[in-house]
Amino acid sequence: MVARIDLTPDLRIGGGALADLPDVLARLGARRPLIISDQILAQLGYVEQASALLRKAGIEAGLFLDTVPEPTVDCVEDGLASFRDGAFDALIALGGGSAIDTAKAMAALAASGGAMRDLKVPHIIGRGAVPVIAIPTTAGTGSEVTRVTVITDAATDEKMLCMGPGLMPAAAIVDYELTISLPPRATADTGIDALTHAIEAYVSRKANAFSDQQALGAMRLIAPNLRAAYHEPDNRAAREAMMAGATMAGMAFSNASVALVHGMSRPIGAFFHVPHGLSNAMLLPAITRWSVPAARERYAECARTMAIADAGLDDASACTRLIDELEALNAELSVPTLCEFGVEDARFEAVIETMAEQAEASGSPGNNPRIPTQAEMVALYREVWV
Repeated sequence: MVARIDLTPDLRIGGGALADLPDVLARLGARRPLIISDQILAQLGYVEQASALLRKAGIEAGLFLDTVPEPTVDCVEDGLASFRDGAFDALIALGGGSAIDTAKAMAALAASGGAMRDLKVPHIIGRGAVPVIAIPTTAGTGSEVTRVTVITDAATDEKMLCMGPGLMPAAAIVDYELTISLPPRATADTGIDALTHAIEAYVSRKANAFSDQQALGAMRLIAPNLRAAYHEPDNRAAREAMMAGATMAGMAFSNASVALVHGMSRPIGAFFHVPHGLSNAMLLPAITRWSVPAARERYAECARTMAIADAGLDDASACTRLIDELEALNAELSVPTLCEFGVEDARFEAVIETMAEQAEASGSPGNNPRIPTQAEMVALYREVWV
């Protein structure tokens, strides 16, 4: 099998890497960037920190600070209008996966000239109209190194998966110091999201030698540091490891794929506004348990890599350890069930078939080691509701 590997061509990683922003713009030949971010990061001073670095280099940046936690078609279109009105030549996405996904979608939509819905899978996005510089402020989505974006169509309650090499950022600045102010809930949700990326990439039917090494490396960094980052927000060593692990996990799944957890997670977010990482966490133990029989050796290797199973332990026992750890992690990081989150049973049952249909249509469940029917996905949804 030949694997196509797409990588962000200019990646700066490490504490203080934000200072490289003017140099990154210069390498891209950009002089008039638009910063894509949100009001919270503006209040925390991160937007001004980036703007000041640019002003010092003689670059005046525009601002679009209206991104939303789960990016929508309306948000993308509003951002694109600001981009066009200002005649900007680059997009600087400063924030979590939502800001980065918004900027990537803006670049793709600017190139296509059509509607966002036209760009969802199975369409492959071949190019963007403008370079995107991704600066993540969470250790989770890995969007700074992926050829993926997810945009919600509020009119249909569908999270649309969009893919293609044209969504790969032109550059990424991965500075763990930008995550130190991240609150525990967001640290947990984005951290489990990154762990899910690594596990799903490793067990995916599209896994390859390159993605395997990135996935295993990500697990080695995330597994021993997620709890520390959650309980000790100022633990710089844990924050640095989580940031590097999240980026590696992003490389892994972008060059393999995500699978059933993500396929079933997106409709939960679209219908019930559950943050993406949190919905992944809700699903991960149950779907891992259901999937293990089809890839026992791979899941066992995940357990050994995460240092929760000894090298000599048999595969079946190692898989049991993995599931136990995922359940314990959810308990310690206060991950609720869907019911505890406030999803009403009647509303859940009313859309559960549609959720399974949307999950299957995304293609992600087909990458899972055990491929479910829609009826099996409905049963799994019911299992994680309680």
